[in-house]
This record gives sequence, structure tokens and C-alpha cells, in this order.
Amino acid sequence: MIFDFELTLAGSYLNKLESNQHRGRMVRGDRQMPDKDTREFLRTHAVAHVGTTDASGWPYVVALMYVYEAGDLLYLHTGPHQGHFLANVRENPRVCIHVDEPGPMQRGQFSPCNSALVYKSAVAYGEVRVFAGAGADAKKAWFFDRLLERLKEPMSAYEQPGYPMLDRIILFEASLKIVTGKLNVGLRH
Repeated sequence: MIFDFELTLAGSYLNKLESNQHRGRMVRGDRQMPDKDTREFLRTHAVAHVGTTDASGWPYVVALMYVYEAGDLLYLHTGPHQGHFLANVRENPRVCIHVDEPGPMQRGQFSPCNSALVYKSAVAYGEVRVFAGAGADAKKAWFFDRLLERLKEPMSAYEQPGYPMLDRIILFEASLKIVTGKLNVGLRH
């Protein structure tokens, strides 16, 4: 009977959450990074966790390399396979993109429960499309040029210069609708 009661409470809580709009609203406003800092944070990183849903509503999250320069466009890529990510965005183009940078753990007194992890993170919501057609190869080359810069990876480290396999790359363009950043400086949170 206790289990049934807990499910009822959980269901009631979930119904309240569904009636509220949480997307883009931060509960801990004191940790919110200014938009300029959030976009600079996105610009300096290269790996994002991207969430999609399939036709049945099941979530799927995958780590993908990305490039973000400025504005409301972010670019992601996958290989030529017809995988889960591509199938999901063809069904539903809405995505949630998460990037983080963990720092050290600051130990609290008495218990791990009052410890704090120092971190920065950004969450973006938007819609994604396959970047195809005229100019696609040039945009793919641009993507890899920017990615190598972020990773501090010189082209000279490779046997074959350039990008001979661009035809095997799927480039995605995400149009960002909401972007938020969060900063936790540690204890005293």
C-alpha cells in the first residue's frame, strides 16, 4: 500500500510539472550565466550530448561533435550510417543540446550531501535539419576546419590533407530557439 501511495504522489507531482513550462526557465536563477558568457562557452567546446525522441516518444541521447560560432545556428555531424539519431530527427526535428565542463568536487562538512561540484553547462533547445544541397560540401569543410581549431588539431598531423570523405558525412544544422547557461562555483550554493 505504501508503494501505491508513492506512485500517486509521484503522478501528482509529474502532472504539476507537465502543466508548467520549464524549458528555458532556470529554477536557480542565481546560477544563470549571462547570455554572452553562455554563447562564448558553447563556442569554445566541441562535444555535446544531444537528446531526441523516437516515434514512440522514447528519449535518445548521444554525444556528437559540434561547432557553434555565434547567433542561433549550431552544426553537428554523424557518419553515413542511417542510425538512431537520424531516424529520430527525421520523425521529430526538436532537439535538446547539452554541453558541460565539470570542475573539482568541493567537500562539505559532515556528509557528501552538502558537497558541491564546480561546473559550467549550457542547454539549448531547437530544431535540426540535414544540411544538404548546393554548398553542402563547402559547409562540411568549414565545419571540420572549425572543429580542428577547437580541438587544437593541426591538419599537418594527417597523411592526406583536406577532407576526401565529405560525401560520407551527414551535417546537421540546428536552429536554436532557447539557450541557457549555468555556473556552479561550489559551496555556498
